[in-house]
Amino acid sequence: MSKSITFYTNPMSRGRIVRWMLEEVGEPYETVILPYGEQMKDPAYRAINPMGKVPALAHKSSVVTEAAAICAYLADAFPNAGLAPPLESRAEYYRWFFFAAGPVEAATTAKSMNITPSEEQRRMVGYDTMDTVLDALERAVQAAPYLAGNDFTAVDVYAGSQIGWGLQFGTLEKRKPFEDYWNRISSRPAKLRADEIDDGLITG
Repeated sequence: MSKSITFYTNPMSRGRIVRWMLEEVGEPYETVILPYGEQMKDPAYRAINPMGKVPALAHKSSVVTEAAAICAYLADAFPNAGLAPPLESRAEYYRWFFFAAGPVEAATTAKSMNITPSEEQRRMVGYDTMDTVLDALERAVQAAPYLAGNDFTAVDVYAGSQIGWGLQFGTLEKRKPFEDYWNRISSRPAKLRADEIDDGLITG
């Protein structure tokens, strides 16, 4: 079977999110492993992703970068996988995709760098405070079994991965709703397959 998808990644990167998404989609794909350093910054790869970072995905004549965008793209490109709600029911789906890619990403990055916005700076940053982000995210994972409602979708892959990593590495407070939600999604067969592949590449 021909492979129309090429996946550029490193097993110690956000590419793990996309690997999970690809395993959920179930389409054949080719993997290109890029080590950190010169090869990732090489002009040949920068022609694919000008940022010189992974992940990136090429599908037919399209190139997509940014893990959230790749997950959303794959859900639309392969609708038979059932990883996106119907168009008329995507409000929560889009909301939490962009929330995870915006406020959650920004707040956890700032925390990892020991940056706490002052009262004045809070008006300038999109996430206000880490507690504001965590409270909103906690309400989201409690509102329904999954972030977009009763069905698992691509937003659970992306935002769920951030929650899982946050719990593992301490960038998110260990609240029970987060742990319960992560337990609901982290034992999916596609997630286990993806982890096995990437962990195998690391231990090599």
